[in-house]
Amino acid sequence: MSDAPRTFLVTGGNTGIGLATATALARGGGRVYIACRSARRGAAAVTEITAASGRDSVALLPLDLASLASVRDCATSFLARDEPLHVLVNNAGVGGQRGLTADGFELHFGVNHLGHFALTMLLLDRLADSGGARVVNVSSDSHYSARGIDFDAVKQRTSFTGTREYAISKLCNVLFTQELARRLGDGAVVTTYALHPGVVASDIWRRIPALVRPLVTRRMITTEEGARTSAYCATSAEVAAQTGLFYDRCQLRPASQVATAELAEQLWRHSADWTGLG
Repeated sequence: MSDAPRTFLVTGGNTGIGLATATALARGGGRVYIACRSARRGAAAVTEITAASGRDSVALLPLDLASLASVRDCATSFLARDEPLHVLVNNAGVGGQRGLTADGFELHFGVNHLGHFALTMLLLDRLADSGGARVVNVSSDSHYSARGIDFDAVKQRTSFTGTREYAISKLCNVLFTQELARRLGDGAVVTTYALHPGVVASDIWRRIPALVRPLVTRRMITTEEGARTSAYCATSAEVAAQTGLFYDRCQLRPASQVATAELAEQLWRHSADWTGLG
């Protein structure tokens, strides 16, 4: 890979694993865009990353993955800057939340998969033009518990706990990674990666009552440890020739047997239809 400064875009880069990932990439000399919903939290994260990295090369983009209109606006805003994009880290996500997106999709599916699918498609040409680019999708080992995708259910409200829907959305991350790699073909200028960051003591657990939260998170790894595999997939020369695979602890790991080429193609067709992209 070139020694020239590289440009990264990290969704959800204002908190948790995303913040730790963005900080690591900035420390490595990259120009980093963080994309998130909250302007206040985003601005605070830019200040924090700048101070931690010692580099004034961090910028904020508004993005609400629960709205495809917002996803389009975010992509348009970045493209208008006429900059290269070397790595897109699709990191942001929700867990254990109930509801529908602005476009009528179950919240986990809409945010964790469909919003990122749309963002990636809108930025794919810029990634391809930048050379040696990568798409890194933060999935989870919870995708192993998903038994498939009910394409009718992804337009229904979340179950009480949201556990099943979360697992399905993480399976979608793996399938999207595989299918994008297949469609780009061998020797493509854009490579793709899905990963399990580990069980991380991040603010995804903020809805757990404060009195028991320390008991739940005490054996979990830190956000900095959770960001290692994301940063590895985003920058390591060791994986530059690999694409469409799943990683855990900076090592290859077989994806779920449910993650078949047939299901990946079905997911792509539905996602392309629902977003008008792909």
